[in-house]
Amino acid sequence: MIKWCRQHANWTVSDWGNVMFTDESRFALQPYDKRVRVRREQDTRNRPENITEHHAFRGGNIMVWAGISSGYRTDLHIYRRGSVTAVRYREEVLDPILKLHAAAVGPSFVLMDDTARPHRAAIVDNFLECKGIERMECPSYSPDLNPIENIWNALGRAVCRCFPHPAALSDLETALQEEWRLLDSAVVNHLGTSMITRCTLCI
Repeated sequence: MIKWCRQHANWTVSDWGNVMFTDESRFALQPYDKRVRVRREQDTRNRPENITEHHAFRGGNIMVWAGISSGYRTDLHIYRRGSVTAVRYREEVLDPILKLHAAAVGPSFVLMDDTARPHRAAIVDNFLECKGIERMECPSYSPDLNPIENIWNALGRAVCRCFPHPAALSDLETALQEEWRLLDSAVVNHLGTSMITRCTLCI
């Protein structure tokens, strides 16, 4: 991670403006934030009657993909039915969404994604090479170096504030799309240009 930050320490705002930061994220219909909430007598926390089991994605969940860059954000893509595969990543994201933005930016366009298995499959590598799209790999275990992680947090909080709260996956999908559309563009633009500070703090 430090090596990566040093390699990009001299990048300017203009340089980072060519990078599209991308990622997937999962949103649960009934999110569980891992905080413990119990009403009990003192020193009885671990008694069976005071313990409730929680599941990380109760009620179903939705996997989404998006990308942000300085002055731009993609539409929020919903992965419907089934898991994310390399074929789906190419056919649902890279070809219809990313390719168009890369063409608009030109040869200076850079894609940042992570090392998830679907992203590193041969068919994805071949597609990017064929389209002349340069890739920048986000360092492993370094979510702070991909500013879209901040956007996911903001989106999740916005959906949690929705009233009434989504009661079905179709409601959750609608809420995610609407709140994505309403995200403050100034916040998105700032995150895209915050990489100079992020790299400096890392070093």
